[in-house]
Amino acid sequence: MHEQSIANSVLVIRPMRFGANAETTPSNLFQKSVANNDLVAKRAQAEFDNAIAVLRAAGIRVEAFDDTPEPEMPDAVFPNNWVSFHEDGTVCLYPMQAQNRRYERRRDILDALLRERGYRLTEVVDWSHFENDGRFLEGTGSLVLDRAHRIAYACISPRTDPELVRDWCRVFGYEPVLFHAMDAGGVAIYHTNVMMCVGDRFAVICLEAIADPGEREGVATRLQATGHRLIPISFAQMAQFAGNMLLLQNTRGERILAMSSRAEHSLTDAQCDDLQTFARFVSSPLATIEDCAGGSMRCMMAELFLPRQ
Repeated sequence: MHEQSIANSVLVIRPMRFGANAETTPSNLFQKSVANNDLVAKRAQAEFDNAIAVLRAAGIRVEAFDDTPEPEMPDAVFPNNWVSFHEDGTVCLYPMQAQNRRYERRRDILDALLRERGYRLTEVVDWSHFENDGRFLEGTGSLVLDRAHRIAYACISPRTDPELVRDWCRVFGYEPVLFHAMDAGGVAIYHTNVMMCVGDRFAVICLEAIADPGEREGVATRLQATGHRLIPISFAQMAQFAGNMLLLQNTRGERILAMSSRAEHSLTDAQCDDLQTFARFVSSPLATIEDCAGGSMRCMMAELFLPRQ
């Protein structure tokens, strides 16, 4: 099945009870110890609101929904981990490692996309039952998809089961490219999308995080063979969320590369020059969300490839 490779619409969730999630801290070293309180939640809401305004001003269609007060979901701002949307109308729901993140899967949002927002859903593929076996695959956090070439890049971690990656690829018609990636301290990187971003003609990637030379060469070769210009980032830049970008297309057909202000400021002049030949930068400050939750701009958006009614 051919798929459009760049989305012009995204799903986002406005956080309500945002805060550092103790259940995800052991596997997400991008999180920092921050006291949870109403002020932190309000700061996160302000950052979210500003980011959405910036995306809309850039011409991106943003389908925003509110988090619910109960149950408490400190990471609700990251919907890309529980759902992915596909051009044939298929929706996939994913198995999540943290118990309190499993509440984020909301059928009411899928119903609203169908009945109120003008999208067409043909099938819901629910993989959440794998949680019962202690096997996890956290959406497009675990899977960085090259939809044009039907390739799924995935770094193995406690949240990304390699056999589930292979099974997902068989069902959805993708080629799996699996590898191991570690941070500068030798700890497995929890999600693939914090270390790499694959656009239509470029790939931002922390190659030095792939310690095995064979795996590193395999990933780089596969990206180059599909026409991607490699733009390597360092461990330090990855820690500033420079890998957590998303290429989008606005209503005028212009390519937009969305990222946080922290990520943009970490890039060198040469990297900016390279990337801006492919897309226009759109960025927004997300320090509270990044520090407390260990995710950034890309994690906040689930690409809406669904057909319109």
